[in-house]
Amino acid sequence: MIRLAAEADAAGIAAIYAPIVASSPISFETDPPTSADIVKRLCDTMVKYPWLVEEIDGDVAGYAYATSHRVRAAYQWCVETSVYVNERFRRRGIGQRLYGVLFEMLRLQGYVNAYAGITLPNPASVALHESVGFTPIGVYRRIGYKVGEWHDVGWWERPLGEYPAEPAAPKLLIDVMADPRWQALLEASRLA
Repeated sequence: MIRLAAEADAAGIAAIYAPIVASSPISFETDPPTSADIVKRLCDTMVKYPWLVEEIDGDVAGYAYATSHRVRAAYQWCVETSVYVNERFRRRGIGQRLYGVLFEMLRLQGYVNAYAGITLPNPASVALHESVGFTPIGVYRRIGYKVGEWHDVGWWERPLGEYPAEPAAPKLLIDVMADPRWQALLEASRLA
């Protein structure tokens, strides 16, 4: 079942993310966030951007979210996205399902482009992102130092929707949650 993340999911999200932060260059964070840190991130982010979890037998099997791409106003129709899957549940299509629902939600809000940064090499993440429509656009060479070496970050992009001549500001989550398409999207993800 895919649904919006809640504060009660913070421990499950933190458990997925902690080993990635602690022992790999996949995330450039150096200290694993606590459950309280995740709650703060959810509260700070979910005014504008969705965080989703896929729950399997009561466990958070994976999560995906969007954040601001850049702070200047002309970028407001673009987001950065991330997806992480619990090691026990990998290779089951969870990342693809989460991204599929996330992209539809972002489209309903009025976003037009999604971007993803991937620490290289990471063939599994590259394959996942390309399988859901991302295409590579460039590489920041030796941009981050972690676990004893310098790492490149590749950037991928994915269009989300049309490019209106006069776009309205993207809608807040609360404003689209009453939209029947939003409810239909959540119902369809529960049945999948």
